[in-house]
Amino acid sequence: MDIKRAKKEIKDSIEAYLKKDAYGDYMIPAIRQRPILLMGPPGIGKTQIMEQIAKECQIGLVAYTITHHTRQSAIGLPFIREKTFGGKQYSVTEYTMSEIIASVYEKIEATGIAEGILFIDEINCVSETLAPTMLQFLQCKTFGNQKVPEGWIIVAAGNPPEYNKSVRDFDVVTLDRIKKIDVEENYDVWKEYAYQAEIHPAILSYLEIRRDHFYRIETTVDGKMFATARGWEDLSQLLKSYEALHKKADREVVHQYIQHWKIAKDFANYLELYEKYKKDYGLEKILEGYYDKDMLEKLRYASFDERLSVVNMLLGQLGGLFKECYVSDRYVTILYDVLRRYKEDLDFAGAIREFAETYERLRKAEQLTRQEDRIRRKVSDTLEGYRQLAKAEHLDKEAAFDRVKEEFTKETGERERMIEKAGNALEHAFDFMEDAFGDSQEMVAFVTELNTNYYSIQFLKENDCDKYYRYNKRLLFDEQQQEILEELDEVEQDLNTALK
Repeated sequence: MDIKRAKKEIKDSIEAYLKKDAYGDYMIPAIRQRPILLMGPPGIGKTQIMEQIAKECQIGLVAYTITHHTRQSAIGLPFIREKTFGGKQYSVTEYTMSEIIASVYEKIEATGIAEGILFIDEINCVSETLAPTMLQFLQCKTFGNQKVPEGWIIVAAGNPPEYNKSVRDFDVVTLDRIKKIDVEENYDVWKEYAYQAEIHPAILSYLEIRRDHFYRIETTVDGKMFATARGWEDLSQLLKSYEALHKKADREVVHQYIQHWKIAKDFANYLELYEKYKKDYGLEKILEGYYDKDMLEKLRYASFDERLSVVNMLLGQLGGLFKECYVSDRYVTILYDVLRRYKEDLDFAGAIREFAETYERLRKAEQLTRQEDRIRRKVSDTLEGYRQLAKAEHLDKEAAFDRVKEEFTKETGERERMIEKAGNALEHAFDFMEDAFGDSQEMVAFVTELNTNYYSIQFLKENDCDKYYRYNKRLLFDEQQQEILEELDEVEQDLNTALK
């Protein structure tokens, strides 16, 4: 299955494992809570989804790559304790607490969250001395003589043998005690995540044209050559930093992340074309409604790759605007909730304190995404600005609230301006698409991507766009028609088989 389905399966399992009955006991006792084993190629997002799941389920997460551990750190160090059995004293070997188990307890103390996920990566690549320990861990949920705390779910990940020489096979006894999920790479699923993760638009544009370059691992006479989802995401971060520094990423730089020379070279060449297209077509002007016949004529005779690149660049620009609207709306919503609390008893200091306590609790519990954290920091700065303003003008409680309310109106006005700007840009984009391509394959790609991008979906849920709805309705009709034709073909094939 793909990583999106695997994420859902893990979330469903965790919710089932943590469900309690009327007496407060887990409906599925710990002994029946099978550890989950994710098996799939490297770099497809196995670790990434664990962080997402922990935040979405509002539970803790402790993650370890077990290949970095020795037997001593995994099960603890031995020590001698004197014990009495049957009136005689004996020296008995015991073990200190495992570093991994200790980390779980430390996480509980630091976050105040009693339930969570213990994630062990590369579990089938351990050393020979640790292999029995890992089998014991999966079968008995213990490291040495230390149990994983109740309420903590075990999830492990491993790579198939074709990707790692040190892989060890699990025996049937172990496999019969776990939930095994096999995961495969899937570009369309990754693309949904990529929009939300703000993967560089040049990468998305390139992979849309060269889908077979998204994930590839090959063995050659010179060793392994590979391109992975992790490599593309890390390269994306570098490209954005390089742009801010006015630096250029050439094929040597790309190859440091995409360690498949042919793909790295191809993408580096595309990156130069991408920058050229941006200058040639003036995408920002298009979104403002400015383009001429010469541009349309040039695009009409351009190669399919160039045409699709322009479409994807337009989508990248629109995606940035949609994200700004989403962030602005989230910021205004949180700010409004604080001010609504302020209005109840005109205690501004109390409202600010409550917000700060909630923010600190979520931050310590690691329940905030990077984006959400930044939004809440901005809210905090704005609230402090309001407080200083009311203090400087020596206003009484009611006058101070009216003054703060007046300032808040500016924030809502800015949000509306952003929404209007994004809506106009979308209208202009559709005008351009119609003039340049008409009702074509490029238009289908444009509408399909609008239905994939998380931020465009959120924008279109709240804001009308007649052309989007018209083309999207037609796209849905075409897809349904295609499904019906495929079903008819299957029926016809079955009928022919039966007649034979």
